[in-house]
Amino acid sequence: MNRLSHFDDAGAARMVDVSEKASTRRTARAEAFVRIRPEVLAKLPENPKGNPLEVARIAGVMAAKKTSELIPLCHPLALTHADVEVEVEAEGVRITASAATTGPTGVEMEAMTAASVAALTVYDMTKAMDKSISIEHVHLLEKTGGKSGTYRRGD
Repeated sequence: MNRLSHFDDAGAARMVDVSEKASTRRTARAEAFVRIRPEVLAKLPENPKGNPLEVARIAGVMAAKKTSELIPLCHPLALTHADVEVEVEAEGVRITASAATTGPTGVEMEAMTAASVAALTVYDMTKAMDKSISIEHVHLLEKTGGKSGTYRRGD
């Protein structure tokens, strides 16, 4: 295992200097699952706050753009792409977020933040119907670009 780059030799937290790293195209996809009872899922179109899935999609894209303001040591990135897809399944809502940039550092945190905030938004917009909704399995699906190359979950 490599040493953690967000700590200096004395163990103090620091923002990594990426100024010498090559700019490459970098992409990432992340996923979250919001477990919702079927009877609550059936009522999603009737939500008086609006369509929770569309609001969650927009919230996720907005969150990807604000990641460096939420995660203390993340670099602010000029994203060239951010998207969130939501899919209703029998036991809940699957959220898949993607992000891309051309730069010296990756967009994994932007994709993970987008998926997480989209999931939280689904919860926020449906909690009046069921407080037992849970957010599960937030994880990176894949990333491309940079020195470490391609990662795919399960490879």
